[in-house]
Amino acid sequence: MTRDEEARAILRGNDRGGYTVPTDGLYPYQWNWDSVFAALGFAEHDMERSWQEIETLFKGQWANGMVPHILFHKVDPSYFPGPDVWQGTGPIASSGISQPPIAGTFVRWLLEMDAGHAARAEALLPKLMDWHRWFMTWRNESGAIVVTHPWETGRDNCPDWDGPFAAIEPEGVEQYYRRDTTHVVEEERPRRWDYDRYLHLVKLGADCGWDEAHLREVTPFRVADPTMSFTLLRSTRDLKALAERFDKDTGEIDGWIVAMEAGAERLWNEEARTYDTYDERAGRHSGVVSNASFLSWYAGVGGDRMLPHLERVCGMEPFFIPSTDPAHPAYEPKRYWRGPVWAMLNMLIAKGLAEQGHGDWAGKITENTRDMIAQNGFAEYFDPRDGAPAGGRNFTWTAAVWLAWASPTTGRSTWAASC
Repeated sequence: MTRDEEARAILRGNDRGGYTVPTDGLYPYQWNWDSVFAALGFAEHDMERSWQEIETLFKGQWANGMVPHILFHKVDPSYFPGPDVWQGTGPIASSGISQPPIAGTFVRWLLEMDAGHAARAEALLPKLMDWHRWFMTWRNESGAIVVTHPWETGRDNCPDWDGPFAAIEPEGVEQYYRRDTTHVVEEERPRRWDYDRYLHLVKLGADCGWDEAHLREVTPFRVADPTMSFTLLRSTRDLKALAERFDKDTGEIDGWIVAMEAGAERLWNEEARTYDTYDERAGRHSGVVSNASFLSWYAGVGGDRMLPHLERVCGMEPFFIPSTDPAHPAYEPKRYWRGPVWAMLNMLIAKGLAEQGHGDWAGKITENTRDMIAQNGFAEYFDPRDGAPAGGRNFTWTAAVWLAWASPTTGRSTWAASC
């Protein structure tokens, strides 16, 4: 079986009828941005299934516009924390937080690949608008987008959260049993110290019915994040293009873009010469160069500010881009977001670099990621020292970005051509 055939088989195997799970066992539900990446993978061979993936995700949108990070379509006791802990208030049992809003960008890409689904894109436009409006209403700090839980960023246990977490005493967390470490070795997963604080923040939200106005005042964790800020800015630019295509007014969207372009400067750490997180409660930057820092090109901000760090970081390990700077003392090359390489984030970074005139770097990242997957399979993430697979196996978004971008034979879609 070729890698292309294997990738398609993984998407089929993780398909649960209208939505995919990230991988069987470890993640038994529909995850927000995992699902959007899956849609791009399906587009290589099944455009109908691709649109269905995103439409299913938006069936879980809350009345306030928020699109949850997990939809619990079918309760599976193997996963913790489940819907009984989250106590979400949407139309489908769900978590109470969101995830990086890449859907607007991907809907535009899908439409560019096949204009025959324009009606479906137009139907999604007001839902996308509501989601972006939720971010700009509740997570907007002078144009920088904040998160109230690390899980929202997708970068669950990266060192950026160590400072804010050290200030939290996780009171009220009941005894719990982690099932993730029965699927993946403990050294590749977040620490219990992190999990205690994750669950404290979940309880804080659940206890107030996920009242965003209340949480804005009381949560100890409110951190401006480059993943969320840069993906939302990029997605809002693509939302504007979609609105113009369908002859919709773009005034509100234009205002959001201006605000977020200014807000990106709040993420710039002049001392460390990098984009990083900013703890709104403590009033300080993390000082961590992460793979999310390099999403600045994807968002269309910063010019070449990040090039020195990109050249340095990518020269430190055979496989790149590590999720945490290898020069940072908290770097752990096998532990989830504290060091490993994530293929799907590499794709976004490469796309941004290509668009901003750095085709050489986009090509290097593409080829390096291609070799990593070709040699080591479709793991959740990879050790940057040797490309060894880590985390879950037969992973949806790794298979998806292979088909859409990294594969030498199928990575040929309209949007990927510039990479």
